[in-house]
Amino acid sequence: MAQIGQFKVSQFKVSQYRPIPLTSDQVNDILTERDIPTGQKGFAKDYQVELSIDDRLEISVSSNAFDPIVSLLGKDGDAIAENDDGGSDGTDSLLFVKIKKAGSYIVRVQSFGGSSGGKFMLKVTKLRPVN
Repeated sequence: MAQIGQFKVSQFKVSQYRPIPLTSDQVNDILTERDIPTGQKGFAKDYQVELSIDDRLEISVSSNAFDPIVSLLGKDGDAIAENDDGGSDGTDSLLFVKIKKAGSYIVRVQSFGGSSGGKFMLKVTKLRPVN
């Protein structure tokens, strides 16, 4: 604690936004209240992935602990694609997308409806066109 005049000021470390590099096609992780607050009473976790033009992706998130939403965000933070409840069990998320521009993208996993989260599995699969 620092003293400025008659006031005591708490000092705290400001954390910087750092998405988690996606180093494999499958991630088992936990969404917690320590992750990114969404402003919709839920939380999110971001994974950075490098993609090439014309990549075709299948992105899925499954969880028994919460209702997941999956989004693919561009460099500017805008959603390119998003899905809630597209998976086989009704609450898991599944989306398909074709990349139009090479670069860094964010795969965001977030909880729906204000749930705090829990364990989840994220899969990002690069699909190959059938000739």
